[in-house]
Amino acid sequence: MTGAALGTPTGAPPADLVDRVRARLAGLGVDPEPDEVVRAVRAESGVLHGHLDLLRTARLVREHLAGAGPLEALLASPGVTDVVVDGPGPALVDRGRGLEETDVVVPTEAELRALAVRLAGRAGQRLDDARPWADGVVRSRDGMAWRLHAVLPPVAVDGTCLSLRVSRPAQSTFDRLVAAGTVPDDAEPLLRALVAARVGYLVVGGTGSGKTTLLAALLGLVPDSERLLCVEDSPELRPAHPHVVRLVVRHGNVEGAGEVTMADLVRQALRMRPDRIAVGEVRGGEVADLLAALNTGHDGSAGTVHANSPTELPARLEALGALGGLDRAALSAQVAASLRVVVGMRRLPDGMRGVDSIGVVRREAQGIVVDPAWRADVGEIPGRAALDAMLVERVR
Repeated sequence: MTGAALGTPTGAPPADLVDRVRARLAGLGVDPEPDEVVRAVRAESGVLHGHLDLLRTARLVREHLAGAGPLEALLASPGVTDVVVDGPGPALVDRGRGLEETDVVVPTEAELRALAVRLAGRAGQRLDDARPWADGVVRSRDGMAWRLHAVLPPVAVDGTCLSLRVSRPAQSTFDRLVAAGTVPDDAEPLLRALVAARVGYLVVGGTGSGKTTLLAALLGLVPDSERLLCVEDSPELRPAHPHVVRLVVRHGNVEGAGEVTMADLVRQALRMRPDRIAVGEVRGGEVADLLAALNTGHDGSAGTVHANSPTELPARLEALGALGGLDRAALSAQVAASLRVVVGMRRLPDGMRGVDSIGVVRREAQGIVVDPAWRADVGEIPGRAALDAMLVERVR
C-alpha cells in the first residue's frame, strides 16, 4: 500500500481511512485494542490484500488514533530522549549529542496542530485558541510515557511547536552504572556508604543528565527488609527492590477536575508505613512537599531536583521554595533538618552521563551552603573529611 505520506518515510494511511476507522471505533475509548483496530481497518479499507498489508496498515492507523502518529517510531527508538517539531517540516531528535534532523516530516500545519491537540487530550489537557499551550504526561499502553509540551499559533509564530520528552523506566542497577562508568570508581564507595548510613540526599543535574537513573540505582541498594514509597510526576523510578510502592500524580482533566497533586501523594505515602520515601523531580512549589517527606523521620529518604551542580542547589531551592510559600528562614530550617548530601550528575559532551560531584549541606547565618566534598576532576577536597566523618558516624 502506498497512500499519501503523512509524516513517515515509509508512508502512512490515507486521512480518510483514519477518519472512517475513528468513526467506527467511536465509543471504545482513546486507546483501542489492536485487534479492534485490525477489524475496523479490514471493514473500512475494502482494498487491502494480504495479511501483512492488513497488519501494517492497522498498526499505522492505530498510531494515528492512539499513539504519536508519524513520531511514534522516533519515540520508540533506543537512545532517543527528545523529539521536537518546530512548525511544519522535519522532526528533530536528541540522542544525547544534541538535536539531529530526521527524515520524518509532518508536512502541513493542519496535521501538526491536529497531532498536538490529540496528544494534549490524551494528557487530559486543553489545547485550543483560547488556551494555546499545554503541558502534561502522555502514557502509552506499553508503559512508556512522554512529557508533552505544545504551543499553537499565533503564540508560536512559525507554526505549532510540539515537544515530547521520552520517560523511560529507570531500571539500571548500581553495579551496571559502575561498570558503564556512570559512577566513577572512587565515587562508588561513597555512594554505597551514603545509602547504608540512611542519610537524606538529593540527586541534582541538568535536563537529561541521568538523575532519575542514578536515584533508582541507589534505591536498589536499600536493604530488602525496608519498604520504599516512590512519589513521581511521571512513572520512571523502578528500583530493583522487592518492596516498592509507586504513586504517580494525576493532572486535572480539561475541566480542571480529578487532579491528584504531589502534596496529596506525599501525605498518603506518610500513612503507608514507609521506611524511606523517594520523590521524583521537583520543578515548582512542590519543593515544600519534598522537604516535608525528607523531614518526617524517615531517614535515608531522597529526591531529585533540576540544578546544574550541588553548589547551585541552595539558590535553586530558594527560588522553588518561594513558589511554595516558603521564605528563606523556613526553607533553611527545613533543609538543615532533613538534607545532608547532594549528588551531582552531569551530561558529558560525548553523550555519556556520569556522577560529577558530591557536596555536604550545612547551615550558615545567611542560609544553606553546599560544600564540595568530591569531584570527578579533582583529587582531595577539604570538604571530603566532613563527608567521611558523617558517613562513618551514621553507620555506627
